[in-house]
Amino acid sequence: MAQHSFMLNGQKVTVDVEDSVRLLWVLRDVLGVTGPKYGCGINVCKACTSHINGKAFNPCSVQVKDIAPTDEITTIEGLADTVDAPLHPMQQAWIERDVAQCGYCQPGQIMAAVALVNKVHAEGREITDADLDGIRNVCRCGTYNRIRDAIKVGATRM
Repeated sequence: MAQHSFMLNGQKVTVDVEDSVRLLWVLRDVLGVTGPKYGCGINVCKACTSHINGKAFNPCSVQVKDIAPTDEITTIEGLADTVDAPLHPMQQAWIERDVAQCGYCQPGQIMAAVALVNKVHAEGREITDADLDGIRNVCRCGTYNRIRDAIKVGATRM
C-alpha cells in the first residue's frame, strides 16, 4: 500500500491504498463520500462527475496515483462551500425547477453544469444551447429538458 494525500472539499485527506485504485473507489469506499455515484465505471455515464482544481472530471477514470497532494477535489458535498452559502446557486436552481426524478445522476449533472458555467463565464460570455449540447452526462429518467432549464437559471445567479 502507498499513501496518497490530496485536498477533498477543503480538507487535506490521506489514504493508504494501492496506486492503481480508481479515485471513485477511494472517495466512496475509503473516505465515505458517496455524492459521486458509481454508474458505468468506465467514464461513459459520468454519474461520478466531480471537480479537480475547478474543472469537471470523472474519478472513475483516474487512478489515485495521478492525484497530486495539491490537487483540490470537490464533490457535490463540498460544492456549496465554494460559494459560502447553504446551497450553491445551481443546486438551488435544481430544486426550484424540480429536476430530479430518481436523482441518481443528479450530483454528477450539477457538478458538470457548474464547471461548464464557470468555463463560459471565464470566457466572458453567457451559456448557449450549443454549450448545453456538450454536456454528456447520462440521465436514465430523461429529465434533460428540466436539466437544461435549471442550468440556464443557475447560470444567471453564478
